[in-house]
Parts: sequence; C-alpha cells; structure tokens
Amino acid sequence: MPRPLTKDQLIAETEAEYAALEKFLAALTPQQMVEPGALGEWSVKDVLAHLYEWQRMFFAWYEAGLRGETPPMPAEGYKWNQLPALNHAIYLRHRDLPLDEALRLFRGSHQKTLALVRDLSPEELTQPGLYPWQGKHALIGFITSNCGSHYRWARTAMRKSLRAK
Repeated sequence: MPRPLTKDQLIAETEAEYAALEKFLAALTPQQMVEPGALGEWSVKDVLAHLYEWQRMFFAWYEAGLRGETPPMPAEGYKWNQLPALNHAIYLRHRDLPLDEALRLFRGSHQKTLALVRDLSPEELTQPGLYPWQGKHALIGFITSNCGSHYRWARTAMRKSLRAK
C-alpha cells in the first residue's frame, strides 16, 4: 500500500490497518497473547505496548512542538540509528504490563491519534517542517509510521511468527 499523501488517505489507511490488527487479535486467546514468541522474545502484549509507546513518543514530540520546543528524538538518550536499543528499552519498560492494560493503552492511543488526525487541517498534516523537530518531514509521515504502517508491520510479523510455532 502506498504511503498516504492526504488526510483522507491517512484516515482510511489507519482505520483499515487498525481493523486488520484487531481482527488478528480477536482470533487469539489471552494465553496466546502473553506467551513469548510473537516477535522474538516479545509476546503479542509486548508488541501492543511497543505500538502504544511509539504513539506516546509521537505525542510528546507533537506537544513539544506546540510549546515551541524541540524534543530529543526519537527519545532521550537515543539517536535514530539506535532504534534496536530503544525498542529493547521499551520492551523492558513494559514487559510486566498486564494484558488488559496493554490493550487499553494501545486502543486508547490509537483513538487519540485518530482524533488528532481528524482535528488537524490537511495543511497541518502535509506541511513539511511545521515544527522544528520535524525537519523536512510532514506530520503525515510520522503519523503513518506510528499507525498504519506500524500496525501492518506488527500484524504481519506476529502472524508469521505465530504460524511458525
């Protein structure tokens, strides 16, 4: 699927990929969702916490931009070329999270992100460098990376891993 270039495309992709991920989750038992091996040592619950945490980081970047600040990106103490280490730190931070809490956080952050997308104008979504932290990129790219394409990555990777078990 090509990356969304408009607000309508972003909403459509986000909703479609979220629905596909929820359909995938609905076919799993709670036990399957907490067992390691959905993605390496991660359980399905851990993947959901990972998705939530990246959306939380996006909101921290966005809110810093609204205040005229430039946040550390992608996170304090990490550079973009250190994503494996950052993702491992996210896993360690959330690995003891109960399944129901991981689901609640993920679903809540999805709804919050979708609400923001609906509230933003097409220009705010597509204007490169609206806030200094974006560099030459538009918000639509950050949101796509933290929603639709991230949901697709998670579902595809987990389906492949769980099928191999």
